[in-house]
Amino acid sequence: MSKHGETKRELNAARRELVGSRRAARAFGGLIFLVIAFSLGFLLRGNSALMESLGFVAPQPDKVNPGMTVSGNTYDSLSARVAEVQGILTNDGVDEYNLDTATAAVLNAFVGDIDDPYLRYLDSARYQTYLRESAQTEYVGIGVLLAERGTAVYVADVFEGSVAAAGGIQMGDEVVSVDGELTAGKTASEVNNAIFNEAGRSVVLGMRRAGTSETESAQEYTTTLVCSKHTQKNVTTAINEGVGYIGVAQITQNSSDLVAEAVRSLKAAGAEALVLDLRNCPGGYVSQAVDMANLFINSGNIVQIVTKEGTTTKAASGATFADMPLVVLANENTSGAAEVVAAALKDSQRATLVGTVTMGKGSVQVVRELSFGGALRYTAAWYKSPLGYAIDGVGVSPDITLALAAGSDNQRELAIDIASSRIGR
Repeated sequence: MSKHGETKRELNAARRELVGSRRAARAFGGLIFLVIAFSLGFLLRGNSALMESLGFVAPQPDKVNPGMTVSGNTYDSLSARVAEVQGILTNDGVDEYNLDTATAAVLNAFVGDIDDPYLRYLDSARYQTYLRESAQTEYVGIGVLLAERGTAVYVADVFEGSVAAAGGIQMGDEVVSVDGELTAGKTASEVNNAIFNEAGRSVVLGMRRAGTSETESAQEYTTTLVCSKHTQKNVTTAINEGVGYIGVAQITQNSSDLVAEAVRSLKAAGAEALVLDLRNCPGGYVSQAVDMANLFINSGNIVQIVTKEGTTTKAASGATFADMPLVVLANENTSGAAEVVAAALKDSQRATLVGTVTMGKGSVQVVRELSFGGALRYTAAWYKSPLGYAIDGVGVSPDITLALAAGSDNQRELAIDIASSRIGR
């Protein structure tokens, strides 16, 4: 074999070795890439944001509430937001929760964020307490009528001869606590029922009394009273030299019938004019307020009621006692449905209103039972007077302003004098 042939074979062998080396290098490089890619994938698989930025995560469909189906979405629906959180905790959380406790916490926080001073969520126990309030009050307690002013529960009336009167409780005093339990956030009915006790048992009340002047601050005091049985009529009557007096403690489910009965009784006793006393009346049923005003107004509107749907009016259907001169007494504790009566009789010029500006609680509260137990009390409407004057936050101004004098009832005396002067006209 020639030298040229040998050289050629050596070159071919070298080429084959070089090609093999390159193939082995490429195979090894591919293996290294797979190892690195696998390692990166393992490290990054929990970092969805980084994976998405690197283009490894496909676009996701619109997010929905996990595990829940609710109307609305989390952009504009509170229920959807709560449902989303509940769904996450139900699916992935390791701890359990009490449904009733969580419901109360969520709803109390929700209603606390709404600008309605009379809005309350009542769980099942509180709702049953709320329902115990009766139209004719006969109970074991201390002898007070409670009402609400914003978020405070105050004494609207102190019954004559009661243990509350003997213990120095005055109208307008706020109830801060009952037997050490704070009353903040409770309704007047709940506080009233908390005071109920067996005759002879004591109750400890924390009270707050407003200052008597701008410079005198409110005073807090504690009193212990022994409960006893009380019977308080919602409507009381008297007659003085031809003038019949009718006092209305609160407007209950049968107040218009009781007032009508009182007028008939007073007429039979010789009354020719009337004084209707709505002082310290915390209101009640607006339907009864309309019926009560209707006893004295022949025609025209009695009240305007403003709701989300618009404004409706309640009109008089013909008075039963249109021929008797009438004077109405009102003060700063005349509230709610009682203000409707006062405004109707004033605007229609059916009566002269004497006293001081009323409280200005011209709103309608509705208690709606909830499907899962308990109830929601909320403001559903506002009152306006027949002539369209706002009552809520403003009150009803008297025709004759007269503050109550210390030691006498000069307001009642003036009202009787005015009514008496109109007999025979």
